Amino acid sequence: MTEKVNIVLVHGAWGDGSHWRHVIPTLHNAGHRVVAVQNPLTSLADDVDRTRKLAESMDGPTLLVGHSYGGAVITGAGHAENVVGLVYIAAFALDEGDSLGSIFARTDQPAGAANIAPDAEGFLWIAPDKFQESFSQDLDDTEALVMALTQKPIAGQCFSDPSGPPAWRGKPSWYQVSGQDRMIPPETERWMAERIGAREIEELDAGHASLASHPHEVTQLILRAAAELS
Repeated sequence: MTEKVNIVLVHGAWGDGSHWRHVIPTLHNAGHRVVAVQNPLTSLADDVDRTRKLAESMDGPTLLVGHSYGGAVITGAGHAENVVGLVYIAAFALDEGDSLGSIFARTDQPAGAANIAPDAEGFLWIAPDKFQESFSQDLDDTEALVMALTQKPIAGQCFSDPSGPPAWRGKPSWYQVSGQDRMIPPETERWMAERIGAREIEELDAGHASLASHPHEVTQLILRAAAELS
């Protein structure tokens, strides 16, 4: 490949494409075609399908970048033929048969789990007054408040949906660990990063929302991955 790869950004639970707002401008200005998917968060299969279709609609080689639950999504959607690499940002890198729940069961529950509750429709929410301390403790109060009050809930079944064969087995991957994560234990992130054989593992002194609190470092990791694939 001699031209710059496309980049598809995949949000996680309790968020949407706007969570990438501090990352998008630099990627765009670097000459990449960038798009952020808006997933329904209704099932892992639904989200994989939405992301795969968007990736396939891109003209040329494409890099998928997933934050949090978005990592589980790119693990499946990465099988699209034009996807050439995967970047995990404090994300779930599942193996075949894994689920979010089975990954959480490996260790004690993270502190933020205590602030998650379902609604009458079976969708999970983070208590708004606990959102900052759980998800984004290293963001300023205004940004954390906006994230809390615009959060997009995730269907409870997404935590039990099993992953299919992982795209990272056949395609290169990169991983960013958040050392102060309260939603996914940092030791679990390190274990997943090692298990997938990530080409680069970058650890940041960041909470779960590293894409917003440390956008420069996250963007540079994405750009390094894109450069290797171009």
